[in-house]
Amino acid sequence: MKYMIMLYASQRDYDEMAGMVPAGEAVWTAEDLAAMGAFMEKFNQDLVESGEFVDANALAAPIHTRRFHSRDGVPVVTDGPYPETAEVLAGYTIIECDGFDRASEITARLSECPAPAAAQGSAYADLRPLVDGRADLEG
Repeated sequence: MKYMIMLYASQRDYDEMAGMVPAGEAVWTAEDLAAMGAFMEKFNQDLVESGEFVDANALAAPIHTRRFHSRDGVPVVTDGPYPETAEVLAGYTIIECDGFDRASEITARLSECPAPAAAQGSAYADLRPLVDGRADLEG
């Protein structure tokens, strides 16, 4: 079965990683970012080696987002970021493994990703099964 691991962060996280926060206010250092990058590369490589990796990508900052919806039957487009949204989807990993328990074990490993103390606990991941068709939605 395939699963999507959805990784969440905030616009502030993106700003800090891009160096757009004054040095005295930044939580992430260049070393922190390098450690996170190395962890994620190893995380994905381990999944490739185990045969469970399908795909993974980071997403651009929320400021580059457009939300599409309808109001009274008329399309409405809103440019991001959205101040009412504390966290946003920052990236995803798709895995294929033997079941929800194994997918949960893999996702739980993300808690080992290095981060500065002030940033720990603000990022999180959701795990959801992917459906192959309508039949998977019934039941």
